[in-house]
Amino acid sequence: RFSGTFIGNAESTSPPPAATSPAAVAAATLPAVPTIPVVPTIVGVPNTVAESVLNPNEVKPPASGTRKARVLYDYEAADSTELALLADEMITVYSLPGMDPDWLIGERGNQKGKVPVTYLELLS
Repeated sequence: RFSGTFIGNAESTSPPPAATSPAAVAAATLPAVPTIPVVPTIVGVPNTVAESVLNPNEVKPPASGTRKARVLYDYEAADSTELALLADEMITVYSLPGMDPDWLIGERGNQKGKVPVTYLELLS
């Protein structure tokens, strides 16, 4: 059985701080560290200038750099800037400067929009 008392180091070198708040003790003992501001983001809302200006319906494909891609899975467009995809269809894709590398611009006939790279098998 334990007696309920704790025997510690009886030779303590410094007395506990008297009537000092924990915040003051922490501020006095911790070095000053610069903080990085946190910028809140909302999922689905572009956070770069290039993406916020990008309207796939207004961009022209580059003179070179277009590729064919086979769609691996159905994809439902989240908004009007994206292109809905059906598995096994063929589309033309290309990238634009400043665009998120996880997305490409896809074209099917006269329809155009952003498509996720992970849903595509790039050909040619």
